[in-house]
Amino acid sequence: MRSRHVSRVVRADRDRVYAVVADPDHLPRWAQGLASAQVTRDGDDLVVESPMGPVRVRFVPRNPYGVADHDVTLPSGTTVTNPLRVLAHPDGSEVVFTVRQVELTDEEFERDCRTVAADLARLARLVEDRSRG
Repeated sequence: MRSRHVSRVVRADRDRVYAVVADPDHLPRWAQGLASAQVTRDGDDLVVESPMGPVRVRFVPRNPYGVADHDVTLPSGTTVTNPLRVLAHPDGSEVVFTVRQVELTDEEFERDCRTVAADLARLARLVEDRSRG
């Protein structure tokens, strides 16, 4: 299984970025590769309609370390752990997402990496716009 770290520097304070990343209600606004519609809750799980069909998502509890790891249970029943970190950076913060090649062809893996990069760019625009306002 291959993994790739996809990152983006965000010109906003780490805590501000983490607050958006760790709030499931914001997922459809920036993580469109995962959540293409409103997020619903089922206990500790989130149920989202993704481009691959309905998936269940469970985030680690909020923490002071900027860790937003989450497990995604795919429509096939396979669970993929997605490491996600919001780190302090000299220009604000850096968001690092690890893409793993689980149940994906090489072409699909490359597409997922591009999708994550686009999602992180969307997150940056969302948070940077809030920082200015």
